[in-house]
Amino acid sequence: MAKPILQAESEEYEDKHVHQVYEQIASHFSATRYKPWPIVEKFLLDLPDGSVGLDVGCGNGKYLGVNPKLFVIGSDRSSNLAKIASHNQPQVSVIADNLSLPHPPSSFDFAISIAVVHHLSTRTRRVGAISAILETLRPPTADLSVTTPAGSPAKARALIYVWALEQKHSRRGWDEHDEQDVMVPWVTKHQDSNRASTMFNRYYHLFRQGELEEDIDQAGGVVETSGYERDNWWAIAVRKLEP
Repeated sequence: MAKPILQAESEEYEDKHVHQVYEQIASHFSATRYKPWPIVEKFLLDLPDGSVGLDVGCGNGKYLGVNPKLFVIGSDRSSNLAKIASHNQPQVSVIADNLSLPHPPSSFDFAISIAVVHHLSTRTRRVGAISAILETLRPPTADLSVTTPAGSPAKARALIYVWALEQKHSRRGWDEHDEQDVMVPWVTKHQDSNRASTMFNRYYHLFRQGELEEDIDQAGGVVETSGYERDNWWAIAVRKLEP
């Protein structure tokens, strides 16, 4: 179980238990992340040709090339993972913090955030991360006649995935009565058999059912559809229509 985090301590805590860990395990982590999840793949393949979007927290960039008819800018807080992701040419990857994205607001057709927001250690920061993603999307319009070049309604969407608390059928066995803030080990084995394996602990906030939708609403979004897949809660959201 992870200890409760005070807002003032959160940046330092995440740096130690998230950012520094991924910097050290980047190569091993990347080697285990190569197959797109079905709902994420479908989301990307269903987008109109020529759409421009973001993969916030792109890791090794495995989603950057799923649909070659898109242009995707990936970003990750880990410089080592962003470097690995940069091999997915002609797509682009940059080093960036989810709470301080370097992109112009209201400019993108889509965004994905896959297994990232659960690494933020307070609700304020998680809502802030979702808000930052939504703010990059083109604002919605009440005029349904406005279309993209491909002829689809001009509605920019974000797909967000987070780890679920309800995982009783997984090897982890968490369920609704367990703690939501946990430390999850990552074990790196060395090629030299004489060296002991190294274990790193990563911080996760496990989302209970309905929590992701609540946070999206708090962040200024509207959930169009949501569900559960692979021990994760996911949601597709748009920005709220401003009066």
